[in-house]
Amino acid sequence: MTRLWDKGDALDARVLRYTAGEDHALDARLVPYDVRGSIAHATMLHQQKLLTDQDFDAICTGLEALAVAHAAGEWRIGLDDEDAHTALERRLTERIGEAGRRVHLGRSRNDQLLTALRLYLLDAAGDLQRAALGVADALTALGTREADTALPGYTHMQQAMPSSVPLWAGGFAAEIRDDAEGIGATRRRLSRNPLGSAAGYGVPGLPIDRESTRRLLGFDAVHEPVTAVQISRGKAEATLVFELCLLMQDLGRLAADLLLFYTQEFAFVRLPASMTTGSSIMPQKRNPDVLELVRGATATLQGALAEILALPAKLPSGYQRDLQRMKGPLFRAIDVTAESCAVMAHLLGGIEFRPENIRLDAGIYAAGRANRLVLEEGISFREAYQRIGREMK
Repeated sequence: MTRLWDKGDALDARVLRYTAGEDHALDARLVPYDVRGSIAHATMLHQQKLLTDQDFDAICTGLEALAVAHAAGEWRIGLDDEDAHTALERRLTERIGEAGRRVHLGRSRNDQLLTALRLYLLDAAGDLQRAALGVADALTALGTREADTALPGYTHMQQAMPSSVPLWAGGFAAEIRDDAEGIGATRRRLSRNPLGSAAGYGVPGLPIDRESTRRLLGFDAVHEPVTAVQISRGKAEATLVFELCLLMQDLGRLAADLLLFYTQEFAFVRLPASMTTGSSIMPQKRNPDVLELVRGATATLQGALAEILALPAKLPSGYQRDLQRMKGPLFRAIDVTAESCAVMAHLLGGIEFRPENIRLDAGIYAAGRANRLVLEEGISFREAYQRIGREMK
């Protein structure tokens, strides 16, 4: 097996397992993006007269065929490949011969990986933004279905003010839409072209065109200077996961409300049997496990964010292999958030409120009564507050 960095010496098998880590599995989602980045890089090399027409055509045709074959499950990245980059270049060279060995001119695995990762994260952020908006739309639809259903509003776990399902659902919908906007704003750091920065110090002696690859890949800007690229590692990733944390916290609070509403003591809501699970010992149980897992997912996201923030915090400048460990928490945060949004939007479509079980205490109208006294009698709010308070002792 020849890897991108091989110089002819055999790699100890135990060291390979440890250094490759999860990359051969995690990189599967990066293959189409690595192909895009490699084709853009080859296009730039061809424009700069660093690739012949024949080699350029062979590289692009070969990479496109490999992307199709990977998507069809005809090959996958193995531990011996180490990562997506070796897997693609090795197969490309096997397919098209010597031309496959020319595609890496003017780049390093460092900027190659970061290009694929940023392209993937831009797509993932767009998908997550739409997923969040799907939950918000489901909440709005729930509020419309339950337009006439009153709810008590709680503070300190006590009935405090009159509310309604539209008002309750609308509050969550507004905040989740705000979360979606925050996810969209992560583009500022994600959409910077790292290609051409190589291992952090550029590619001296080659007439590469970083603006060309920026245009070809749709990045908003070229990440400059080249020394900034590796220093930036973890910032865009942490920004995205931070915004996902805020979204999951809102979903977790929504889940916490619904779990309370689903208890026998409240019985405010009904869930379809198909959306609950059972107990292996208690025949009567219908458990809202989905909501509990959504509530618990916030911890997963917070752990991922802490990991991503900690990894680069004390590193010197330039690329360090520690950064490889960022993929696991990053991808885990993305996957958990996407799955949680999908299941919550689905579950919200099946929830029904039970107005017959919802009782508003008489005291819940106290603040409104005090406000009316101010309007009707012209007294201060503090006097009205004290009068209503004495009446309710």
